[in-house]
Amino acid sequence: MSKYKIGQTALVAVVDDVELLVDRWRQRFNSSAAAGMPAHVTVLVPFLDLDRIDEVVLDELTALFARQNRFSVEFDRIGRFPDVRYLVPTPDHRFRELTEVVSARWPEAPPYGGQFAEVTPHLTVANGQQPEIFDEVEAAMETQLPVSAVVSSISLFVSDGSRWHRRTEFPLASKLRKGQRKRTSDSETVLSARDP
Repeated sequence: MSKYKIGQTALVAVVDDVELLVDRWRQRFNSSAAAGMPAHVTVLVPFLDLDRIDEVVLDELTALFARQNRFSVEFDRIGRFPDVRYLVPTPDHRFRELTEVVSARWPEAPPYGGQFAEVTPHLTVANGQQPEIFDEVEAAMETQLPVSAVVSSISLFVSDGSRWHRRTEFPLASKLRKGQRKRTSDSETVLSARDP
């Protein structure tokens, strides 16, 4: 059974610049990667259920993120949660600020459903593995760090119950005209997934 609900949404910073480093590990040892989520740092999950995301919410998100500047980040070491190995973004305060801005606007959608007192920005590489797998992942990645990236947009992903699909991308420090947002090619597929 999938741990994702149909219509669950997530706001994430997709980090294409680290995909080459982490993809083979994420595809094997990361449940969200297996469900179609690219390498990312989470801004807010779960966000509002899909049936609550209308044009007004999308316009608010567009404006909110357009007021934030794009930024550079470096992934320079591996961090550990009890059942997770992840890349640590440095500095991490911009991710924290993005989370705070969104959760202040939609307090009914606290980060991780309110499970944690403090949210630690991270890019998950492997989760739910045996210690020897974590050791293998860490040893392979440590020699390839640091990796630099630029975060220039935040993406809204929607779950169909088994896979994640990118619905919309919101540019930071937008060069698009006010109120315009980039839609991705699988938008219609995602929207139709909520229809009965």
